[in-house]
Amino acid sequence: MLSLPTTALQALPGKLRNAPELARWGRGLQADWLLRLGDAEWLLTVRDGAIAAIAEGPFQMPAYTLATRIGAEALDRFLSPTPPPGWHDLLALRRQGALVVEGDVAAFFAHLMWFKGVLALLREAPPAPAALPPAPFGSVTEEPIRGRYLRMDIAGKPHRVYVEEAGEGIPLLLLHTAGSDGRQWRELLNDAEVTRRFRCIAFDMPWHGKSSPPAGWQHEGYALTTAAYTGLVMTMARALGLDRPIVMGCSIGGRIVLDLAAEHAGELRGVIGLQGSAFTGRYYDLSVLHHPRIHGGEVCGAMVSGLIAPTAPEASRWETLWHYMQGGPGVFRGDLHFYAEEGDLRGKLGRIDTARCPVTLLTGEYDYSCRPEDTRATAAAIPGAKAVIMPGLGHFPMSEDYAALRPYLLPALEEMAG
Repeated sequence: MLSLPTTALQALPGKLRNAPELARWGRGLQADWLLRLGDAEWLLTVRDGAIAAIAEGPFQMPAYTLATRIGAEALDRFLSPTPPPGWHDLLALRRQGALVVEGDVAAFFAHLMWFKGVLALLREAPPAPAALPPAPFGSVTEEPIRGRYLRMDIAGKPHRVYVEEAGEGIPLLLLHTAGSDGRQWRELLNDAEVTRRFRCIAFDMPWHGKSSPPAGWQHEGYALTTAAYTGLVMTMARALGLDRPIVMGCSIGGRIVLDLAAEHAGELRGVIGLQGSAFTGRYYDLSVLHHPRIHGGEVCGAMVSGLIAPTAPEASRWETLWHYMQGGPGVFRGDLHFYAEEGDLRGKLGRIDTARCPVTLLTGEYDYSCRPEDTRATAAAIPGAKAVIMPGLGHFPMSEDYAALRPYLLPALEEMAG
């Protein structure tokens, strides 16, 4: 069992000063932070994101702004140089019941990226991944992706929807994750081996990316439902004239493909769910995603940061998070109405006929939202469905590490094409 020495805590202020990238996440944070790790506890005085003082306990009735408590066994796993899946991130620990946050919880989530970064400084870091070689100075490369807008009615309301596509052949309709947009598919749309055989199409859902909400949005709240989501996908497929497309989605997209297979098998060639399961449940407080004291973009990025595998390339990790930080107010929260509350599809799995609409589920081992066991349980309830757990990948395989996803994706596409 790991015993964290006091010297490790006393070294934190200096480590924090040498990590200027954390300063932006801690700006404005004024807190007396009670930190309990295993059986030891410390009181950290935090001023504007800097640790001004550290006092070692034990304390009797300490005064604090907020407290975080991590058990000894969880701490062992979290602080290992390469933490195992499910123990690598603060919110992963929280889902396991191994992290308790008390006091000013809003302050914790308002500066979630800072708290994650500070506690990660206690970890003996593995060697940094090799940096990508810089592009030649002055070089310009045009990607083969074509973008355009469609003016169309969706559920009886006029919309302007942004669509990108590349390639020719069998239609492959791509669905992005909750709170993000179609840019997540950028590397697949640039994969010549895929686009030689597939017409790859990614669209931004209304309210997301370059697709605005419908006129009058200021008078309504946004909450995605199963019926609305399935209706949107089929409306897009018909508007684009797609003949029996393969539909591939991730996260909420990996969930809705199951409803599409149950309700529209005759109009589809097959479905692929990345990070797909029939049910997840609400294991965290959704209110922090649209809170007057919390910067919506920053907390959305911080919330999903631990869903990315620790081994993901740094540039791809931060581009994935940037897309989340750009989302509209309350949009991620509205998507999770479907994912965490309304969209329980377990009752529909028995209706899926994989002889008519094949189902393949690909899930990264580091995903603690749609966990490997959730995907396996979903596939087991669908006769003929296939499930593959992908080592070294997290919740956003197509954007966090497309090169690692590719060996699993190409055979699935080839089988659907056949």
